[in-house]
Amino acid sequence: MSSNTAKVDVVLGLQWGDEGKGKIVDVLARKYNIIARFQGGPNAGHSIQSEGRSFVLHSVPSGIFREGTDNIIGGGVVLDPIIFQKECSELEKLGVPVRERIRISKKAHLITPTHRIIDAASEASKGKSKIGSTLKGIGPTYMDKTGRNGLRVGDILASDFQARFEALKKKHIAFLKQFDYTYDPDTDVEAWMAAVDYLRTFDLVDGEYYINDRLKSGCSVLAEGAQGSMLDVDFGSYPFVTSSTTTCSGACLGLGVAPSSIGNVYGIFKAYCTRVGSGPFPTELFDGTGEELRRQGHEFGATTGRPRRTGWLDMVALKYAVMLNGVTGLIMMKADVMDTFDTIKVAEGYIVDGKRQDSVPFDTYAEVIPVYREFKGWKCDLSKIRDERDLPAEFKEYIAYIEKETGVPITVISLGPDRAETIFRE
Repeated sequence: MSSNTAKVDVVLGLQWGDEGKGKIVDVLARKYNIIARFQGGPNAGHSIQSEGRSFVLHSVPSGIFREGTDNIIGGGVVLDPIIFQKECSELEKLGVPVRERIRISKKAHLITPTHRIIDAASEASKGKSKIGSTLKGIGPTYMDKTGRNGLRVGDILASDFQARFEALKKKHIAFLKQFDYTYDPDTDVEAWMAAVDYLRTFDLVDGEYYINDRLKSGCSVLAEGAQGSMLDVDFGSYPFVTSSTTTCSGACLGLGVAPSSIGNVYGIFKAYCTRVGSGPFPTELFDGTGEELRRQGHEFGATTGRPRRTGWLDMVALKYAVMLNGVTGLIMMKADVMDTFDTIKVAEGYIVDGKRQDSVPFDTYAEVIPVYREFKGWKCDLSKIRDERDLPAEFKEYIAYIEKETGVPITVISLGPDRAETIFRE
């Protein structure tokens, strides 16, 4: 590598998603030339608030509101043309020049209407074993990718694209015969093809060459993860996971950059925990405290609108995610949600089969009893504080504990949804 080759910094979630990545990428974006999504699809919901304006991004990288910033949808992403067109149209209404700021890797896979049908049929067939899919066709698209049947963005430039689409649709119809599920195979096809025409008007690039060439020229890149580390297909709470690699290694896979290209890894976590859908959640609260976290934190899915499950911070899971990702800096979100609490708890260990352990168990279905440590609440409005020196002693103690346990500094503290409600620590 030449001496002026830049690094790819990575920002990702350390819990089960919904950590507040959108705001942080938007805040950090001013330091970077390129913001790149490297995995996931429109199951992501990255909320951004600024200057009284609120927007939820599903497919578009969170640097889109920054002038002069390149936003790349990487090859590891799965893209639904209909959702992408709708999202871009909304951005254009706000005066955002989407075609100038977005580039799409030809290797990104396309979500087709029948992928969504398969998703719904599969989830319906599982009954009580549902994994909590967003029903956006993400899983079936990744299945076609690994099964080597998929359609990619670059395919829309081929003269026989229509034939390729019809061949995949035919395979899907055959696959759907195993389900007792009624559907119309032509649902949304017309709108999807119109959205593909719209997609053709964008700059479709060989993403891996584009990113590496820009790195060599000294451009800075921020890779934006979707979902969270505990939803990683390999190392998350399987099978209650997403279909992609949500950990730091996913940035290399999804963008086509070498591991040696990775620079800083920013891990985002909430000061408590939330989860949407099924799966283990050792610190989940079913009482008034859990409801208060949900109410104060506005814990409803940005993509699904579903109420999120809420609970105390899980230090065992947080340390696990820090280890997997090689986190160099922690970013704490939403501590202000607990401003009124007298006592705050953190799970610093588990009891599994009657024995204490400090690691995430392999068995997703194991009965896990959290071992809690209690902290005195800070009982003040953190959202008004802009200087670290003004933070209450009780909150500083909470921060110091997390830093000691993880071995990683908390470099950013977010105390509200707006860009301005952020403390950057030296």
